Amino acid sequence: MRILISGITGFVGGHLTERLLAEGSHAIAGFSRDATWPKQLQHLAPQATLHSADLLSTIAVQRVLEQVHPDWLFHLAGYANTGKSFREPGPCWEANLTGTQSLFDAVARSGVKCRIVFASSGLVYGDPDPGREDLDELATLRPASPYASSKAAADLLAYQVTRFPGLEVLRVRLFNQIGPRQSADYASANFARQIAAAEAGTQPPVIETGDLSARRDITDVRDMVAAFPLLLEHGRTGEVYNAGRGETYRIKDLLDKLIALARVKVEARQRIEPERKADTAVTRADSRKLRETTGWIPRIPLEQTLTDILDNWRKTNGDRPA
Repeated sequence: MRILISGITGFVGGHLTERLLAEGSHAIAGFSRDATWPKQLQHLAPQATLHSADLLSTIAVQRVLEQVHPDWLFHLAGYANTGKSFREPGPCWEANLTGTQSLFDAVARSGVKCRIVFASSGLVYGDPDPGREDLDELATLRPASPYASSKAAADLLAYQVTRFPGLEVLRVRLFNQIGPRQSADYASANFARQIAAAEAGTQPPVIETGDLSARRDITDVRDMVAAFPLLLEHGRTGEVYNAGRGETYRIKDLLDKLIALARVKVEARQRIEPERKADTAVTRADSRKLRETTGWIPRIPLEQTLTDILDNWRKTNGDRPA
């Protein structure tokens, strides 16, 4: 397959590229604004072609499409930080909705016939319907943050373009994914970064945390990306599929497990951001549709994921990648 990935240099994009390369039969390309591989993804440079294109420029994205002429397109690019979206909703909406519209316009104008996976979010659901503990694809959308709202709008757009101009788009609503190389803007990665820094002696053995009470359905990103090609092989255009483990963990549980892996004694200090009180408290995926359609199941246990995250931060002594 000829494959194009928007957001190839990001957290999910890097892991997806590694997954596809391991299959050994694909020609892989992607694009980013400056066409530069981050330090932790430099190993992909000889194996995947990186193009320069601003997602908001339909013309630039169209040129890449016409060069690559992909059979499959994975749309992963966008604004991904829920917490920051409360402070900067404008850039969030522009990246997630306007950027997605730009990409779909580019596909339509290019005339390239490709199957597309749009990476949506489980946060589009917000809190479950009364009397429900989990969320299937028919649950009401109640997004509780600017990030979730922007993804919900782009999700609906991804369905609309299957009707007109008739693009072959499938939507996958990703519940929380964690793993090595994730930004320290996210809870488990931030905890691991601070532990690695404390082990290296570059910060006191104190972990600063936000609210630890929320429960999240958490899957290893390496399991999550395994679902993407399966969807393009077996999924139906216009359909939406939840992707998640189906089990929830308190954020505090993640912290406790990471502290247990630490090589020094650390303590946690909690500071709750006022704007995050409006965020969804519990999200749990009902992923039966995805599993029945593709046979996908998550395989990596949480303990292994957390160990790998911490080991990855130990390589930099808790320093954030340049």
